[in-house]
Amino acid sequence: MLHEFLTSNRDELIGRCKNKVALRFEPAKTPAAMANGVPIFLRQLADTLRSEQSTTLRDPGSAEPAPSGSRIGKAAALHGADMLRLGFSVDQVVHDYGDVCQAVTDMAVEQHRIISADEFRTLNRCLDEAIADAVTSFGAARNRVAVEQAEDLGKRLNYFVEEQHRLTAIAIQAYTAIKTGNIGLTGATGTLLIHALEDLRILADHVLPEIRLASAKSTLEPRRTRTLPLDSPGG
Repeated sequence: MLHEFLTSNRDELIGRCKNKVALRFEPAKTPAAMANGVPIFLRQLADTLRSEQSTTLRDPGSAEPAPSGSRIGKAAALHGADMLRLGFSVDQVVHDYGDVCQAVTDMAVEQHRIISADEFRTLNRCLDEAIADAVTSFGAARNRVAVEQAEDLGKRLNYFVEEQHRLTAIAIQAYTAIKTGNIGLTGATGTLLIHALEDLRILADHVLPEIRLASAKSTLEPRRTRTLPLDSPGG
């Protein structure tokens, strides 16, 4: 049975997936990428296969899959959000589950274990659901980050505009008072004008680079997603 195969070879399968991740990323990032997604999916896949086998044995005519998809979807959604938080791309989310399919089929061939058609359909169905929920969650989390960045950029722009307006008004008023009256540049009004101009320069020096940086982050193009075919033993 495939669920027995997954349970007895779980550590080896995780190790193979970890090796595949290590080929794509430096070793420092491998543990973070593997922390939850693959190990949890393997356990839930085995539980799903075991549950469906039990249902079939009790009712051979039942064609309904066991209702375990929600658990796989929720775990995959968390994995997708975690991958964004850790700085990975959506490509890596897809690759993670593709690695599982490849590792399972390769090891089954090596051990001469036969995966039945029903078991393989369940494997593909669970992979498809996990990928869909993980990618959806990744996209939703990325959209939230983009909105937060846009809001933050808007706040910084508003602050810059308001401060620029306030300091400019002070400078104009001080200059007008100096120009129309008998006030010298060395007096309090002249000092006010100089301070306003200096504060304008400081505002531009400090705030504009932050605005440019926030704007660049919020307008970065996301990498294109390359989906992996899941309708063949190659993953």
